[in-house]
Amino acid sequence: MRRRWEGVVLKVMGAKDFRLELTGREELTPDFLRIHVRDGGLLQASGLHPTMWIRLWFDDAGKGHQRGYTLVDPDAAAGTFSIDFAMHDGVAANWARTAQPGDTIEATVQGSSFAFPDPAPRRVWVVGDPASLPAINSLLDELRIMDAASGRQTPVTAWLEYQHDTDPSLEVRTDGSDVVSWIPRKRDGAAYVEEVCEALNPEVVSTAEDFFWVACEASSTRAIVKHLRKVLGVDKLRIDALGYWRAS
Repeated sequence: MRRRWEGVVLKVMGAKDFRLELTGREELTPDFLRIHVRDGGLLQASGLHPTMWIRLWFDDAGKGHQRGYTLVDPDAAAGTFSIDFAMHDGVAANWARTAQPGDTIEATVQGSSFAFPDPAPRRVWVVGDPASLPAINSLLDELRIMDAASGRQTPVTAWLEYQHDTDPSLEVRTDGSDVVSWIPRKRDGAAYVEEVCEALNPEVVSTAEDFFWVACEASSTRAIVKHLRKVLGVDKLRIDALGYWRAS
């Protein structure tokens, strides 16, 4: 498999390559598949942080096709983690559909970073969907560790857009005080953006103390970040945003 220009650029930027070995597979819903892997030394060599993601390389007619995936339940001591695949038609999903224990796949680590602001936020606002749920769960896990150390509880409010009826059955690692709303995708995401932006208003948001994590469809992400920055006046350092996918 020949990697295209992305592979060359990543190497120049100091990316590290690893070979993962599949150890198992688990159907989360008919639309999401979880693959378990041994990390080939990736976690020990690269370190670990919330929302950590890697690039996987798939064979697309002899050419390397790369896609980014967030690590699920990484265990550096055991050298294991999992990866969730949305089972639509595509090179990555088609590979996952037939992959079996013992198969291997190449992975590259470069460009992933995250840290909560210091001091810890008053409240965390999360905007995402099933594609970003592994990252959201890692954020929630880290937040609980921070809360235990500080002796306080940081409330979380999250909106998750969904397209399949089974999506709301996916695990969200919330605490008792957290509020999670699953919103069906309508009007190409416009309904979701409107509901989130209406809820994020000056009466409930502290622009100086809150933290905003936004990762959904690219155009929705841009619209919500624009609302945070232009309407509410949130400083960009209190926003972590990424378009996780793009509507075709």
